[in-house]
Amino acid sequence: MKKPLSERFSKGLKQWLAVLPFLAVGMTLFIVFVLYPQIKNIYIALTNYSIMPGSENTFVGISNFAKMFKDISTKGSDAYFFWIAFRNNILAVLVTVPGQLVLGLIVAVLIHNLKTGKNVYKVLLYIAVICDWVVFCNIIDYIFQPDEGSLVNYCLTTIGILKEPVAWLKNTWTGNFVIWICSIWKGYGWVMIIYTAGLLGIPSDQYEAATMDGANAVQKFFHVTLPGLRGTTLYLLINLINGAMNIFIQVFLLTKGDPLGTTDVVMDLPEGVQLFRFWVCGRLWYCHGYCCICYFHGTEEIPSLW
Repeated sequence: MKKPLSERFSKGLKQWLAVLPFLAVGMTLFIVFVLYPQIKNIYIALTNYSIMPGSENTFVGISNFAKMFKDISTKGSDAYFFWIAFRNNILAVLVTVPGQLVLGLIVAVLIHNLKTGKNVYKVLLYIAVICDWVVFCNIIDYIFQPDEGSLVNYCLTTIGILKEPVAWLKNTWTGNFVIWICSIWKGYGWVMIIYTAGLLGIPSDQYEAATMDGANAVQKFFHVTLPGLRGTTLYLLINLINGAMNIFIQVFLLTKGDPLGTTDVVMDLPEGVQLFRFWVCGRLWYCHGYCCICYFHGTEEIPSLW
């Protein structure tokens, strides 16, 4: 026989009150730093928001979002710069994610098969990951200087690949290329560490069985190693795509979006914060977030494909 509703409610309330002190701190931090900013961002994106005291924040609905599709081909328009930046985000995903995965996996396999000195190589290759972004980007900027004495220009002109020095960071595609190289170089060490841990989880008897069946090293890699790293690869894929979609600091430090915003990314668009057009930021962040949500939903189908 069920107890009266009032008695069940009273019992449930007492249980909630018992656990509330343990949830209070986490819930407070969540509300202040996650929930409230998200609600505020919705308000900013749907109004002509201004931080000036006493200014009227006019509700404009989805017209802020409609501007992304207006005058796309007109240079200098909001839509033009947004789609250039979004293109660069997508290209960063398509280039840097496979680059880090492949390079990190190759290095991890090589280190895993070493008899001695594994930790030494791990430390050396992980230095770029723990190096501060400002220091690391200054090194990249120095290497890719436009004069003939820079490391890259000197090497390429010496061996005859280039006839004259290239201003790498002052052109659209060479600037993007340097940003991609910077991202891969900075991140593959972390991928290497994760893959190294994943390799330790593959049972050695699988390799022994493959050896008894006459498999060579390449066959073992494709039929034992890669299938054993499916979960690890999915974890890395999610994190690397999320990181590539949020690329910012290397763009800001290396090219600042030059020339004329053609190397900008969504997180680095100057029209929002620098011009105090915060509704632009709100619009960009939600479009950016929507793309990430679609991507995360797609990754749920990946394990079934494997």
